[in-house]
Amino acid sequence: MQTRQEAIQYCHSFQDVYEDYPFHDDNWCVMRHKENKKTFALIYDKDGYVWINVKCDPEWREFWRNAFESVVPAYHMNKTHWNSIILDGSIPDKDIRRMIGESYDLTKGKKK
Repeated sequence: MQTRQEAIQYCHSFQDVYEDYPFHDDNWCVMRHKENKKTFALIYDKDGYVWINVKCDPEWREFWRNAFESVVPAYHMNKTHWNSIILDGSIPDKDIRRMIGESYDLTKGKKK
């Protein structure tokens, strides 16, 4: 996964999600759950790369940051619960997909 469009397309592979642009800035694409409106990925361009902010379990936060130099404390988010993934080609697609999937699961809410 290298491009913004690939990231957005992958996020759309999850059930009941939509794109939002709430900041009046087309650079920031926010992927949300339809049911609870919670964000599970923020996709944007910064410093010449596509970045994706994803929610993570605090127990896994440091694992991801230590495993890949391109996973850093999230830009403009709570750094306890969010990481930024920099799409610079250094992280295998399977790991990017796993982090996005974990974020989706953590934000989808509880079944009633």
